[in-house]
Amino acid sequence: MRALGVFWALVTVLALAACGGGPGTVTAASTPHPTPTPRPTPAPTPSASPTPAPTPRPRTLPEPGNPAGGAAVPAAAQPVDTAHPTHVIGDGTPASCTSAAVVAAVAAGGIITFSCGPDPVTIVMQATAKVENTSAEVVLDGGGKVTLSGGGARRILYMDTCDPAQHWTTSHCQDQPEPRLVVQNLAFTGGNSTGQTYDGGGGGAIFDRGGQLKVINSWFTSNRCDPTGPDLGGAAIRALSQFDNLPVYIVHSTFRGGVCSNGGALSSIGVSWTVLNSVIAGNQAIGWGANPASSGTPGGGSGAAIYTDGDLYTVTVDGTLIKNNTAREGGGAIFFVSNDNTGTLRIQDSTLRDNPSRGFETAGYPGIFFHSTGHPVVAGSALS
Repeated sequence: MRALGVFWALVTVLALAACGGGPGTVTAASTPHPTPTPRPTPAPTPSASPTPAPTPRPRTLPEPGNPAGGAAVPAAAQPVDTAHPTHVIGDGTPASCTSAAVVAAVAAGGIITFSCGPDPVTIVMQATAKVENTSAEVVLDGGGKVTLSGGGARRILYMDTCDPAQHWTTSHCQDQPEPRLVVQNLAFTGGNSTGQTYDGGGGGAIFDRGGQLKVINSWFTSNRCDPTGPDLGGAAIRALSQFDNLPVYIVHSTFRGGVCSNGGALSSIGVSWTVLNSVIAGNQAIGWGANPASSGTPGGGSGAAIYTDGDLYTVTVDGTLIKNNTAREGGGAIFFVSNDNTGTLRIQDSTLRDNPSRGFETAGYPGIFFHSTGHPVVAGSALS
């Protein structure tokens, strides 16, 4: 019946139009109209589906880290208050957020934030941002909207207290408290340190030797470093010589798709790590020949998620998911070697699954190669 009513209403409008009634007007008829001849009721025509409303653009990047992680975060690993920044990159538009602005701000040091507009933005780096060792602190806070991209061509962020090009500030560059480098609410993608061999290379997204490093609420995707080498690694992060053997803190962050000789996500020599409420997934260690390199091989291929080597150091993984990482040699999830047998590995309330070690691993600990005194400490965790 509703279709019939609509039909007659349409006929009436057409009739009015024929008598001079324009759109939006009503014109009185001079003569009565004949009664229209009844017509068969037309079959109802299915109404067209309404055009769906466009999906709103995201105003922030996806939430990083492991939402199921319940590890307590110590005061030393909390985010830095960036309400009063030293430098703001951008003037509120995406075009104002440039590689040159990032490089200049990092070199100047202090607390750095971004003003690039309301939507997520990617800044393709045309040069590596390098910390000057005269800075006490460098904090980069992307506000959950900024991605720094190496474009597959270069390392993104660099700090080395022992690099004279960045100025020596002490006589003990390998053990000094500053600069403190903090990365929070920021994404790194397409970093590539291949061929960057100073201080051993590695660190496709971030290379840090000296001072102190922590990473909070951040994303690392599709970063790379050299494909071979026995002790080279860290497609996302390479860390060396941290002050007073304090740990590198990785908090509520995500690492995916990294590829390197060793350490598809994280790598270090003689450095402690505390990894909390994070996700490390789908990374690869693609070198071959392990460490030391077997005869006739270039070496590498271990620790697809985390690669660590050294003497006295500690790795703690708590509230973290490590999955689907692949090592061509040992330690699809974690490669841990303490040469003097003083190092400790603790896995707490975490899940490690589907991390194949194509060459070797420690019996009873799937995805882990462990060399130190005793065994890894595993509590409240699932390894498979």
